[in-house]
Amino acid sequence: MSISVVLFTCDLRLHDHPPLRAALDGTEQVVPLFVRDQAVDAAGFAAPNRLAFLADCLRDLDAGLRERGGRLVVRHGNLVDEVCKVAAEADADEVHMASDVSAHAHRREERLRRALEAEGVRLHIHDTVTTAVAPGAVVPASSDHFAVFTPYFRRWSQERLRDPLAAPRTVRVPDGVGSELLPSRADLSGLSEGLAAGGETEGRERLTTWLRAGVTAYEDRHDDLAGDATSRLSPHLHFGTLSPVELVHRARRAGGPGAEAFVRQLAWRDFNRQVLAARPAAAGADYRTRHDRWRSERAAAGDIEAWKEGRTGYPIVDAAMRQLRHEGWMHNRGRLLTASFLTKTLYVDWRVGARHFLDLLVDGDLANNQLNWQWMAGTGTDTRPNRVLNPVTQAKRYDPDGTYVRRWVPELAALRAPVVHEPWKLRGLDRAALDYPDPIVELPEGLARFKRARGRD
Repeated sequence: MSISVVLFTCDLRLHDHPPLRAALDGTEQVVPLFVRDQAVDAAGFAAPNRLAFLADCLRDLDAGLRERGGRLVVRHGNLVDEVCKVAAEADADEVHMASDVSAHAHRREERLRRALEAEGVRLHIHDTVTTAVAPGAVVPASSDHFAVFTPYFRRWSQERLRDPLAAPRTVRVPDGVGSELLPSRADLSGLSEGLAAGGETEGRERLTTWLRAGVTAYEDRHDDLAGDATSRLSPHLHFGTLSPVELVHRARRAGGPGAEAFVRQLAWRDFNRQVLAARPAAAGADYRTRHDRWRSERAAAGDIEAWKEGRTGYPIVDAAMRQLRHEGWMHNRGRLLTASFLTKTLYVDWRVGARHFLDLLVDGDLANNQLNWQWMAGTGTDTRPNRVLNPVTQAKRYDPDGTYVRRWVPELAALRAPVVHEPWKLRGLDRAALDYPDPIVELPEGLARFKRARGRD
């Protein structure tokens, strides 16, 4: 009897799962396996919010497998060692898994391949599991990757995507392969109070509802901070409870400007992943250096702490940072504003902000987080590296009534627009009544410092 192991990583679903389908088509039994990689823990990526969402995903995946006659095997430790142990316990011939883009993933894949081959087990790597278009599938004539999004998107849009795969009806798992207990978010502490639920079931319900009721207005409202009109599917894409291939297909079937704008965002995700696949050092080093001499963390400690706590004195920035802490998620426009404020108004190294986001974001994807931070800091792929977002102007444009600010900064709940975005303009008793700080830096001062640092004054 032939047996395969299917190693789940960031693809925690049963629908449209090429590794699982290939294993089921080629063997009589499979071992669905998830290994909590101790190297990921050691690197500091095991943040409580993501661990909680992961626990939801694993429990939902196990439930889906049990409905089909199977179960999920969970292990913890050195991923290569644990996969080899499971393959030996099951007497498996093959291991199937999805490709990934980080340097750690590439090294791990090569170690796993060598270890399995030494035991006579074949490793099969599958593309377009965590992306719609595989990194490296479209490249310019003069490079191994696209460094600018617009030409990438033109080529990306011309690619014919594979058809989504149905979830299997039956999964037969061999006896004798032991599993650790499934994790539970109830065992975790330090979680964001408003953290969303995880799992494929939740993700598919959210996708269906949003395609039915939200995508039509997406083009016009995706920057509306108070309207909260984005899909909120990013955590499900990060953990792979939803397939990017299926999302593109379903959005295109829905049609219209909103769906097209949503597909463009999915392409941005693939764009960042193809950049990181080609330049893995960009996870921690400038993609395009501007020779910045960032303020040291020690010198900027007070400003950094105020930024993290949502006490900068700029209501739109503080609202977004408080949303992050409460939900483990932040509106995309808020991410741009808070990143611009930290890197350009406060002139603090983008890695400080990226690290804080990864501490809290449930969708803390290495490619998207690091490269979007670099984009905003001007060290990444942005063709206008010195752009600075004015938080007051942005607040009046994307939260004109002040609803988003009042939602997350209750100290300002009694104020109406436009003064809610500039409470420092209040005088006398009206200002004294607010338990809210003055701005930690004047915008002209921050802009002048940034221009001097970049040699543009």
